[in-house]
Amino acid sequence: MSNTPKFGYTLQAKDGLARRGEVTTAHGTFQTPAFMTVGTAGTVKGLTPDQLRTTGAEVVLGNTYHLMLRPTAELVDRHGGLHKFMNWPHPILTDSGGYQVMSLSGLRKITEEGVKFQSHIDGSKHNLTPERSMEIQHLLDSNITMVLDECTPYPATHEEAAHSMRRSMRWAERCRKAFKDRDGYGLFGIVQGSTYEDLRKESAEALIDIGFEGYAVGGLAVGEGQKVMFEVLDHTMPHLPEDKPRYLMGVGKPSDLVGAVARGIDMFDCVLPTRSGRNAQAFTRRGALNMRNKRHQDDHRPVDDQCKCACCTQFSRAYLRHLFVAKEMLGPILLTIHNLAYYQELMAGMRDAIATGTFEAFQEEFYRLQDGGDIPALD
Repeated sequence: MSNTPKFGYTLQAKDGLARRGEVTTAHGTFQTPAFMTVGTAGTVKGLTPDQLRTTGAEVVLGNTYHLMLRPTAELVDRHGGLHKFMNWPHPILTDSGGYQVMSLSGLRKITEEGVKFQSHIDGSKHNLTPERSMEIQHLLDSNITMVLDECTPYPATHEEAAHSMRRSMRWAERCRKAFKDRDGYGLFGIVQGSTYEDLRKESAEALIDIGFEGYAVGGLAVGEGQKVMFEVLDHTMPHLPEDKPRYLMGVGKPSDLVGAVARGIDMFDCVLPTRSGRNAQAFTRRGALNMRNKRHQDDHRPVDDQCKCACCTQFSRAYLRHLFVAKEMLGPILLTIHNLAYYQELMAGMRDAIATGTFEAFQEEFYRLQDGGDIPALD
């Protein structure tokens, strides 16, 4: 009998619609609500795996599109899979490549078979089908595989959204058939349907009929705004199973995370904390800061005086501003560490609040601090 754990989700507590749980994989567990750090090309830019772990990260996301082109999934497989290749022995989720391919615009053509596209790197031609996406993600050895879907552009008419969503559902069924079931690994379906309540319901029901280990909500954070995004979640979440993890793809700002957890989402990913860290934007419990701002040049305080990350416990705002103004690579590294630590602390705070039945109070305090702004520098 195999000692490898089966892939699974355990719901541990609820407070309103907010959920606390645990996902089990062949490479360990992670707690939910979870923020998955984005490691597009097999690395979180600027950080070693050890540095990443100090931020509290338990699971990372790899990008199928980028890895299939460079260094190729076959090469990663020859080196023992993505966990070994990037020295991350913990859970990994890979997206299907669909979003990146759809964004290529003039370089791709969508058919019922899949997507034919040209590489943005060297112009080479590729054919990404549901079956090929499953093969690539299997070679990468990702614990959570995402179905190939068509990312519906926003805005879209009801007819356009319906046509796109139904093709995604047909692709999802092909992905399910092509996916190689094994202990500790799972396949997630993706709910589409743009902003239309009836289409989201139809999509969720179609995916449940196929059967998946988890369910994602896709096609959001594409320009519709937070209010509309939350409305879509409000009429989508009631149709998703209680006993499976729920993943909101590509989201987002701290307030997006809090609002989505309040609506029953368990998992998130977004490039925002890492990309912002490379561009001098710091996220804190009192809102975002621009570390290039001149007001920080003599400020001896850390970015966030309650943060315990390596950036905040060792360096001042004045030093960070100097690093960014001088274009020293240490600045983006330190601020990336801080931003990821802040995101993980935010998730941990929500998990604790759900477990103790105080999530409403947590939300009130979160918004109070965010709205209050940064504390003025001491004279």
